[in-house]
Amino acid sequence: MRDMKHHFKYYDLVVAFFGAILLISNISATKLINFGGIISDGGAVLFPLAYIFGDVLTEVYGYKYARRAVWTAFSIMLLGVFAFTVVRYLPAAADYTDQASFEAVLGFFPRIVIASLTAFLVGSFTNSYVLAKLKIKTQGKKLWYRLIGSTVIGELFDTTIFAIVAFGGILTAPDMINLILVGWIFKTLVEVVFLPVTYRVIAFMKKHEGIDTYDKKTDFTPFKLKV
Repeated sequence: MRDMKHHFKYYDLVVAFFGAILLISNISATKLINFGGIISDGGAVLFPLAYIFGDVLTEVYGYKYARRAVWTAFSIMLLGVFAFTVVRYLPAAADYTDQASFEAVLGFFPRIVIASLTAFLVGSFTNSYVLAKLKIKTQGKKLWYRLIGSTVIGELFDTTIFAIVAFGGILTAPDMINLILVGWIFKTLVEVVFLPVTYRVIAFMKKHEGIDTYDKKTDFTPFKLKV
């Protein structure tokens, strides 16, 4: 196993995509979409990939590096909130006629962000923790079981918290239940569908990074950045 203090070839790229997926998903989530009576938010299009990236981070680099990535993505979202909020309240130029449209989309953004960040932190850390523990329990075997099992639990927390905080008081109880169940099932199915790709990515990363981490002595507190 490579010394964890060594520079990794791909870690920064994985973190960059991880943060981008979160930011784009949260902007997309300001729109509710309806597929034949099935209600979801626009973030469902891309957000499931965040859990796949989280799985890769935990499985290859370990919980500590996954934790650092989660807080990095969190910081990117906070920067986005700050920028959108400042721009929203700055005086509009005389020729700018889309202020109402800007506020209609990004004016709702703060609530979406609060919901998403809370859900993201709880769901991501739960997913990473479960995956790391299952890896030790299975001695690194049954990767499909570990990936799916951790996603089922992590996405349940994530989807439920997001739906309640973001759309509580807006959706009826049946629509809220629909949103949670559909979101949870859909995101889990994405994990299943992408399993062959995830397998190959993890194998590639382990080979070229020269690392396969087991979190046997890891401090699993989420409130750290040091690795």
